[in-house]
Parts: sequence; structure tokens; C-alpha cells
Amino acid sequence: MLVAIAAALSLLATVAFSDDTKPKNKKDDPDAIGDRDVGNGINFYGLDSEIAMGKQLAQAVERDAKLVDDPIVAEYVNRVGQNLVRNSDAKVPFTIKVLDTEEINAFALPGGFFFVNSGLILKTDTEAELAGVMAHEIAHVAARHGTRQVTRGDLMQIGAIVASIATGGWTGYAVRQLSSLAIPLGYLRFSQGFEKEADFLGLQYMYKAGYDPLAFVDFFEKIETLEKKKPGSLSKVFSSHPMTDERIKLSQNEINKDLPAKPEYVVTTSEFNDVRARLAVLHNHRKVENVDPNKPTLRRGPGSTGPVDPNEDGTQPKSDGDERPTLKRRDSGN
Repeated sequence: MLVAIAAALSLLATVAFSDDTKPKNKKDDPDAIGDRDVGNGINFYGLDSEIAMGKQLAQAVERDAKLVDDPIVAEYVNRVGQNLVRNSDAKVPFTIKVLDTEEINAFALPGGFFFVNSGLILKTDTEAELAGVMAHEIAHVAARHGTRQVTRGDLMQIGAIVASIATGGWTGYAVRQLSSLAIPLGYLRFSQGFEKEADFLGLQYMYKAGYDPLAFVDFFEKIETLEKKKPGSLSKVFSSHPMTDERIKLSQNEINKDLPAKPEYVVTTSEFNDVRARLAVLHNHRKVENVDPNKPTLRRGPGSTGPVDPNEDGTQPKSDGDERPTLKRRDSGN
């Protein structure tokens, strides 16, 4: 009898130990980033074809759009993005550029061709918010959502594909279909499943890069409020996959379950503030150039006592702090 009880206790201990030490699913483990394949699924395109497709589409975008040529802005956004890429599962190199448009948007094409609108940078309040949106788009590329989604469409339009192969192949077909669009919407409007996966992965990428993942949720909640107050504020692409209550809840659950609180996170940097200030100047200058000559022009006199906007000249007020990033500390018990 005692032998039987001892054997049963031993078995229970073994089961308990096994449960406690059960390896974490790699996809749930930010420490496994870079050592896992998140782009599984039916896909007609190899990585080389995906890069070639993205390059052609990016060239089409650049023909129709204006790039921000300020080297400080371009270098900063590229650096933030490349840091996120290094902390992602992406298997392709990224080319990151800034589009000169006030539209609140960012999008990444297949193969790692990534565009960030200046309007998005101006709308974010911190570097962590900007990093959250960028991480989400990088996740779309890492998981190969663009070509996987095109493959799903191709499976339903196999006749069109066969016809296109004779006149330039799938990539040529895709470019011809999208040549009339400034932004290739067909490669950016993802299924809800893909959007949720990009949320899931993007949160991990920004977390591993040192940013507070809650900034991602905060920004999308803010954007959702903006769109309700002023419909049409968002680009059609950006508003096609809003952070619904369900997705916000899922993101918060992931943060609590899979992303252990760190002692501190990067919230923002002086460089972010400087870049926003430079873009504000750029946009203000354009507004001056496009001023309606039929409207009165007002100039504040030197003796004016009215309130003064500290950013009236398009610059941000200088802080008394040094060049170190602003950090957010979190209670380890959260």
C-alpha cells in the first residue's frame, strides 16, 4: 500500500514538474525572435520573387509620391526602423523611406520596402508610438502577409494568372493591375487574421527593441478617437484595419501574458522631438506657399499680448534635459 502511494506521489510530482518546465511556444516567446519561422502558409512566391515584386511596386510608389529629402529626418526614421528589423523575424533587408504627405499612414510592401508618411510622425507624441506602428508593418513583411494574401487571391483567379504568365509573369501582372494607384492597396489590405498576427508580432518586436508595448495600443486608441471626431482623417489603407475593441483586448492580453514587465522602457528621445520639429517646419512652409491669395494675411505685431503658440514657427521648445532618451519605469508587480 505504501509503495503504491509513493509511486502515485512520484507520478504527480513528475507531471507537475513537466507542466512547469514545458517549453514555451516559440511564437509566444520574444527571446526566440529570429530563430523561428513566422511566414508559414501557402505561398506561390519565393523570397527572391517577393523582393523583386516589392522593388517594382516601390518604384511605382516613388514615381507617384514625393519623398522627404531632409537627410536628418530620413536617417533617423531609417535608424529607428532598422533597429526594429534587427529585433524581428524578417528574413529580407529593409529599405525605409519617408513620404512627404500629411496623411497618417505607414506601409511596408513585400520584400521589405517600407514607407513612413511624415503625417504619421507628426501625429505620434513619442518615439515609442512611432516604433509601435513601424513594428506592426515590419511584422507584415516578416510573416510574408503580402505574398501570402496575393496567393490566396491568385488561387481564386487562377485563370487570370495563367493568362498573365504569358505576358510577363505574376509580378508583371501585379504591377500592371496596380499601376494606376499611388499606393498598391491590394498588397496592404490584409485579412483580420493577418492584422491580428501583425499586432501580436509587432508588440514583441518593439518590446525586444526596448520600447513600451503599451504605446502601440495607446496610439491606435488615440487614432480611433480622432477618426470618430473627424471622419476621413485617416488614409483609406490605415483605416481599413482599425484597432477594434477585440484587437485592443488581445494586444493587452499578450502584453500581460507574454511580455514580462521590464524595469524601464524607452518612451521618447530628443532626436524624435527634433525630427518632428523639422517636419513641422517643412509642412508649415508648404502651407505658406499654398496660401489662398484671396484670403487676408494676418501678422502679429511686436506689442501683441495674445497667447503665443510655442510651436508657431514650426519648432519644438528646447528641453532643459540632456540627450538621453526619456524612460518610463514600470512597477515589476504590474
